[in-house]
Amino acid sequence: MKTDIEIAQEAKMIPIKDVAAQLDITEDELELYGKYKAKLSDELSERIQKNPDGKLILVTAINPTPAGEGKTTVSVGLGEALCKLGKKAVIALREPSLGPCFGVKGGAAGGGYAQVVPMDELNLHFTGDFHAITSANNLLAAMLDNHIQQGNALDIDTRQIVWKRCLDMNDRVLRNVVVGLGNKTDGFVREDHFIITVASEIMAILCLAEDMQDLKERLAKIIVAYTRSGKPVTAADLKAVGAMAALLKDAIKPNLIQTLENTPAIVHGGPFANIAHGCNSIRATKMAMKLADYVVTEAGFGADLGAEKFFDIKCRKAGLKPDAVVLVATVRALKYNGGVPKAELSTENLEALKKGIVNLEKHIENLQKFGVPVVVTLNHFVSDTQAELDYIQKFCEERGCEFALSDVWAEGGNGGKNLAEKVLYTLENKESHFKVLYEDEMSLYDKIQKIAREIYGAADVVLEPAAKKALERIMELGFGNLPVCMAKNQYSLSDDPNKLGRPENFDIHVREVYVSAGAGFIVAITGTIMTMPGLPKTPAAEQVDVDESGKITGLF
Repeated sequence: MKTDIEIAQEAKMIPIKDVAAQLDITEDELELYGKYKAKLSDELSERIQKNPDGKLILVTAINPTPAGEGKTTVSVGLGEALCKLGKKAVIALREPSLGPCFGVKGGAAGGGYAQVVPMDELNLHFTGDFHAITSANNLLAAMLDNHIQQGNALDIDTRQIVWKRCLDMNDRVLRNVVVGLGNKTDGFVREDHFIITVASEIMAILCLAEDMQDLKERLAKIIVAYTRSGKPVTAADLKAVGAMAALLKDAIKPNLIQTLENTPAIVHGGPFANIAHGCNSIRATKMAMKLADYVVTEAGFGADLGAEKFFDIKCRKAGLKPDAVVLVATVRALKYNGGVPKAELSTENLEALKKGIVNLEKHIENLQKFGVPVVVTLNHFVSDTQAELDYIQKFCEERGCEFALSDVWAEGGNGGKNLAEKVLYTLENKESHFKVLYEDEMSLYDKIQKIAREIYGAADVVLEPAAKKALERIMELGFGNLPVCMAKNQYSLSDDPNKLGRPENFDIHVREVYVSAGAGFIVAITGTIMTMPGLPKTPAAEQVDVDESGKITGLF
């Protein structure tokens, strides 16, 4: 069996200008990065503003398991299938981070015969967007420390510095560091921290900014520290906004690539959904909707994280109204949620399936709270039995969902036609009545509690003393109307990754709360979630290599 990268490297890509032509984009409206990658220009963005909006389809999933679900694979395959059915469709995805690429999860280009290409370039440096975000983040950190070194005219309290440096890599030893060691000219000695680039507020800002002016206004609002009297110090106070924006001037432009079947794919931005808001950029999604009749996008991890943040943060901020949701699962993952060990998932087990399907049930219920019609799809494995498939289909249809099998991993767009037809049927026959989960006016604590209770199924929220104090301060500073971005493990509906299925009678423990004023949301960190992950015992990086001709192997 061929690996994903072997399949990708055998792809017959067409010049990116020909991919763009499918969306009526001229070559002059592209900024080329070689033959097969391009950025979409500001001129294009302006030209298409009066075009009608296409239908917006969100792809999400149950909680991820070691058995695999394949959300990005389904997103790519669905886009390809819509094109095979004669529809003008485009796929809108996030860019991969080097952290999971070299860690345990692998890349984010899809899989099998439903991938975006060039896969190796996408998973590595791509067009440099993440490097630009990292540089802008660390420029602000450098200017902050330099301001203190040069006399501290803003009276910054060095014990209340909240801006962290970042790196797009899983590097646990950088979570907590000491900076400024050495001579007097080497800076003020203090504790500092690193986060992974995808958790940076600048990543969120880039993905939520409508244009350069909006980007600069958001950068200006970033809170980096507090003065000794408790006043926030911003990036604007440090006069860092112009230089940061200059570093991001190309990164703000969405990227265009293609699938294995030459379907257009707009790939831009990459916040994780467990520690950030988990959606591609508003700019990319809106451009996609002006360029095609159908837009397939995804939100990270399970629907309790990515989909909730897509609805409550991205759609709220951008005024988007999704038309349908595709919820991805596998028989194997549902049996895993029912207590079956990974080694035994290929054996039919209806009892375990009945126990584990409650995870799917909860995600269906959650999505229906937002008023958007749901299509459930199973990524099909040869080990799936007809009895298992029939049981799941009946279960979904009894809950008002359309149901389809997906074979896009093995067959590409042809394997997604059944799903595409169900999505088109849903769009034509079931109206979306989209609404957010909570109103802006609700208190921050009530917002956190509503997400925890209604989406996760928690009994209550427990605020640690530091989190409670931070929440009160945020309210006093006037940020109470902002939405909440919950940082929670992705493996469970609870904040304990070991509680599978549909846990009950648990509390969500919030240990830290802070404001991302530029992004325009509050972050609440739960459980043991880390904003700088670590590498596993056997990192995926050990398998990656490049030969003398420049051919990369080992990516997956």
